Amino acid sequence: MSSITKGYRGLSIIMVVNSDRIFSVATMAAGLLAGAFLGAQFLGH
Repeated sequence: MSSITKGYRGLSIIMVVNSDRIFSVATMAAGLLAGAFLGAQFLGH
């Protein structure tokens, strides 16, 4: 049981430290998806 709580605590620390990287990757992915959607709308007509 203690190894599970240590693992969860370690995962929590990693998520806090890397949250800015996760946010920037998610922002880039959202931008690429929005660009693909707009490009498909403009070129489709």
